[in-house]
Amino acid sequence: MNSQNLSVEQFNQLIQQWNGKTIRITKQELGDLDTIIMKLDEISYSKDTSRIDDYVPMHSIHFNGTGTTETDVQQVQLLPSSYYEIPLEDSTQYQYDQDRFSLVTERGTYTIELFET
Repeated sequence: MNSQNLSVEQFNQLIQQWNGKTIRITKQELGDLDTIIMKLDEISYSKDTSRIDDYVPMHSIHFNGTGTTETDVQQVQLLPSSYYEIPLEDSTQYQYDQDRFSLVTERGTYTIELFET
């Protein structure tokens, strides 16, 4: 794997090209593994300045669309909302290796790749 580190601006510019495509997001967080398959309609960002503690992220990325989630106990369910949120931190590392993105945070690692049906 020949991955390169990206700035958040470079990440955003590249990931925006995937709007309208089907993606797979794999989340490994605190010993938990989830897989999301989503028809990506739009990517947006949010900022929450009214947060009470550090568990609620100040910044997050929202992948908007429809899809399913599969948990590590292999249960497939519809996404509970029309978006999937990834919390972002100042220390988040954005990596790209030509066909997949990795976002590495203190809480976990998120891998985003195109999903071929």
